[in-house]
Amino acid sequence: MSATPLAPIAPPLHLQFEDNRLLPLLFGQHDQNLARIEQELGVSMVSRGNQLAISGDAETVALAKQVVTSLYQRLKRGLDVDRGEIDAALRLVRAEDGLEPNLFDGAKDGTAIRTARRHITPRSAMQAKYMRMLHEKEMVFGLGPAGTGKTYLAVAVAVAMLTKGAVDRIILSRPAVEAGERLGFLPGDMREKVDPYLRPLYDALNDMLPADQVMKRMTSGEIEVAPLAFMRGRTLAHSFVILDEAQNTTPMQMKMFLTRLGEGSRMAVTGDLSQIDLPTGTKSGLKDALEAIEHIDAIGIARFNEVDVVRHPLVARIVGAYDSRDRQQGKDPGGREPSSRSGK
Repeated sequence: MSATPLAPIAPPLHLQFEDNRLLPLLFGQHDQNLARIEQELGVSMVSRGNQLAISGDAETVALAKQVVTSLYQRLKRGLDVDRGEIDAALRLVRAEDGLEPNLFDGAKDGTAIRTARRHITPRSAMQAKYMRMLHEKEMVFGLGPAGTGKTYLAVAVAVAMLTKGAVDRIILSRPAVEAGERLGFLPGDMREKVDPYLRPLYDALNDMLPADQVMKRMTSGEIEVAPLAFMRGRTLAHSFVILDEAQNTTPMQMKMFLTRLGEGSRMAVTGDLSQIDLPTGTKSGLKDALEAIEHIDAIGIARFNEVDVVRHPLVARIVGAYDSRDRQQGKDPGGREPSSRSGK
């Protein structure tokens, strides 16, 4: 029986850092950041003064060096390093397309966004691709499970473009599926009727801009948050328009929305085809649109999966478990049986 060849063992790699003041932030309290990298990559790290020794097989030592170096460069730029950033660095160096160190801080490809309240950078390879699309293309679809940053990043790019004067206003919209878009049956004035369905969009805005700026811009019309039904009959020029939860549109609603695109405008359409809340037998407008226009080169399509989930690590495992079960049971992405798939 032939023995399985062992991975090549490299001599310990020694890194030396210029700024000792950043090392407590880099290593973490009680070296917890280093412990996280050790756990994920299977390497050993020993810090001594301003030096760090990394031991393990040649491939993982190289990955660990990339992670540590990129985190250190992030600190030098005045940005934070926390558990999320460490996981982002690990996620990116493992990407199949071989991303460079420091890409995840957005410094090399221009995807970093600085708003009044946040410095926003991609936390996965697909997020980096998506952010480039949002900057470069007039219409972009962001598809995938919750927690992948589809809507959040679209709002971030929209706010950045608004503050730079690249667009005159931001329009954020969602279909009010739970109310059947018969909003007149709900209590309160129109804003009270629709706010519960639009709250995630308000939350994203408030994460980018101070509350007083959000209110001022909404009062002036620079930022508009409205249900999808309010888009009918309009031509949206010089605007950044975002449609969230697009899987819950009908084909007619989606066609209506996409044809609102006007001169000097951008559109981002986000949705999760595994969470369709439409009545059984109603085809998702998002699914229908992808079938119709996916071949158009000028349209960007970013497809996220559980690997791109940037919330609690358990969320990614939950998403993966649901997807795995549905594949085994022969269900479509919405969890519906093949015989009852909408639009069939």
